[in-house]
Amino acid sequence: MGNEIEDVPDISAEWYREVTAFALHTPAWVRDAAEIATDAVPAILFAFLVFGWWRARRGDDRRMALALLAPVAVVTAYLASEGVKSVLRLRRPCWDLPDVVTVAHCPPYGDWSLPSNHATFAAAAAVALVALWRGMAVVAPVLALLEAFSRVFVGVHYPHDVAAGLLFGALIAPLVLLALRNPATALVSAMRRRPALAAVLTTARPPVPPHGR
Repeated sequence: MGNEIEDVPDISAEWYREVTAFALHTPAWVRDAAEIATDAVPAILFAFLVFGWWRARRGDDRRMALALLAPVAVVTAYLASEGVKSVLRLRRPCWDLPDVVTVAHCPPYGDWSLPSNHATFAAAAAVALVALWRGMAVVAPVLALLEAFSRVFVGVHYPHDVAAGLLFGALIAPLVLLALRNPATALVSAMRRRPALAAVLTTARPPVPPHGR
């Protein structure tokens, strides 16, 4: 059955209690917004990745390669996170602290705690976005940190769960991008020469008028 009792860092358990207690004293609309945002932020980050691919159609082969690799890096980090969770099988705080009232419903038994998949996804997406689009250097990390905090705020993770998730995503995503960047760039270069794929990988440019007109 895995670890039925775990040694949770005292400071993490204390912070968890403080954050969840603070959450209960916020206005109802804040709690409702946090419960929506904790699932919406990953979707927003994914939408930015799609927009990053759209912008990359105007860029060079390396830019498009990064755009195509970005979701690969995010999914790889997420799957690795899920694999670690299934091995460690560490318990959620809301399973073991019945005196704590949480904003969100506690996940069912078997949905383990460390690392936080949401935080891993958010951190990996933030790294991929910054590599692809320098203009996201502030927005993407802020969204990732907001996502990590929201998981504690709604009561489904300890702070060390989300810290591990952020670190996990921030380490795995760049490794994937660096490892596959060169072969992906060569592949994009070859694919862009095929008319059937040009519309997906390249923005059509207006014809250049004859010289002298």
